[in-house]
Amino acid sequence: MLFDDASAEFHGFFERHYAELARFAHLLTGEADAADDLAADALLALWRRWDRLRAAEQPLAYARGVVANLARARIRSSVRERRRITMFWSHRSERIEGPDVAAVVDVRTALARLPFRKRACVVLRHAFDLSERDTALALGVSVGTVKSQTSKGMAELERMLGARAAGELVTGRRSR
Repeated sequence: MLFDDASAEFHGFFERHYAELARFAHLLTGEADAADDLAADALLALWRRWDRLRAAEQPLAYARGVVANLARARIRSSVRERRRITMFWSHRSERIEGPDVAAVVDVRTALARLPFRKRACVVLRHAFDLSERDTALALGVSVGTVKSQTSKGMAELERMLGARAAGELVTGRRSR
């Protein structure tokens, strides 16, 4: 199959970054099946703008931002759906009180409990080992916001998982 220059460049970009974008989406949403769809949707959006993006300084940062926005929209949609279901079933008297201890121990569940921006900052900084600048670029926020949201997110993870488990998230990344 013959590609023109733009198609060949995009194909190379896709091959190099699809798996990373899908992993990013999975860590943001906690849904393995949705991750592939979100990465594919993001890359489709990039393809539609590839003539402009191929000359950009940071097309990967733009791609991460698209994935983050799509993930945010999916999460919001899921929350709205859960609220509708909860309202529908709220007349039931069966209620479970107290925190789900098993869910707090699970890192993915703990990440899912963080507000989106904190989760995205923690994931990009610690799971993807991006700099504060690259994280800010991907999320369209300031470096100061990345610093504060990452710090607050890690503090919340420490409260949920314990200091040792949260610390292992950071030191485990750095020891690789």
